[in-house]
Amino acid sequence: MQIWLIELLKGFGKLFLNPIVYYLVFIAGILGVMRVKRERKNFHNRTYDAYFELRQLFPLGILLGLILSIITVAAGIAIPFAAILLIAAFTLLWSFTANIRMVSPAYILGAAFFTVIIIAENNWTIPLFSKAFHSIGDRVYPSIVVVLSLLLIAEGILIYKNGSKVSSPKLIKSRRGQSVGVHEAKRVWMLPLFLLIPGDALHLSFSWWPIFHLGTTHYSLILVPFAIGFHQQIQGMLPKEAVQLHGRRVILLGVFTAILSIAGYWFPLVSIVVAALAVIGRETIALLQRMHDDNLPFYFSKKNNGLMIIGIIPESPADKVGLKVGELISKANGVVVRDENTFYEALQKNRAHCKLEVLDTNGEIRFVQRALYEGDHYELGILFVQDDRKFDAKIG
Repeated sequence: MQIWLIELLKGFGKLFLNPIVYYLVFIAGILGVMRVKRERKNFHNRTYDAYFELRQLFPLGILLGLILSIITVAAGIAIPFAAILLIAAFTLLWSFTANIRMVSPAYILGAAFFTVIIIAENNWTIPLFSKAFHSIGDRVYPSIVVVLSLLLIAEGILIYKNGSKVSSPKLIKSRRGQSVGVHEAKRVWMLPLFLLIPGDALHLSFSWWPIFHLGTTHYSLILVPFAIGFHQQIQGMLPKEAVQLHGRRVILLGVFTAILSIAGYWFPLVSIVVAALAVIGRETIALLQRMHDDNLPFYFSKKNNGLMIIGIIPESPADKVGLKVGELISKANGVVVRDENTFYEALQKNRAHCKLEVLDTNGEIRFVQRALYEGDHYELGILFVQDDRKFDAKIG
């Protein structure tokens, strides 16, 4: 037990020596700054502050990482150190594509898996890490594919639970040149996962441990920070519904590949097929989502029966009275509203009270009312799909 505790502490300490940890903090900060800058350009306001993406980087990822760590260590899923080096390298490489969606376990671990095979097959020597890569031998490592599948399930859960919480409103031009609204969910998470690597500290006499061994009986623990990136733009559905649908599909892909990946321990060729399926499947999910969304009409566009709400600022009066993204404000203080000017003029008619008639996302009418205080008239915290002239002025 003492040896295990020491190895856990050493493995945890090595996490802070991994540059990927600090790189992910930097990426999350950049995403937040870019989002706020774009929202201010479109709406002269922002929804969440620039630190929102940074606050989402750790909490759920750490919880999922703890659960997966218990599974991987209990099952004895061992990974060669060369693969961990390649995972870090491909995390950096794919992030340089400027498409945060590429920072996904399917693409990162998939690339690392096939690169290990290519290096072993050609007996290449990697400068500075020749010992780590020389030790991999001419083998296929099903354990990498098992970890890939587990991380795909975690990615789907993160998308479903966290990615669907908040999306950012955005104004774009339609093919007809009209200003319309879309929502963008862009996030990066860090999932720290304990993995076994060849070492000289841990040894158990159980005949079944480790299951996915590397031809040795001695291992060490290392806490590896896995990056998970997500990007989805939604135009034809409510953002939460669209993102959760995406998350469910990724979870199903992860479960499917996890079941198949176990067979790779006895039939190495299966691991190669499953790794390819994971990459193709993840790309297919993203492609189908884009194709389906592109064929739908814009959800956030100007309507004849009211003002479309594209965003709600947290902790604002609008948020406190329960207004939701995707709802239509048809009347304000009894006045029919079709544009922002009419809306705010109607609010000025009664400076002490605000009563709104709202069409919810199911098309049902409900009434919202509250007292107004100094400055509330123009600080309700509602972001609307704006007319073409305002949009042109802001992007010009």
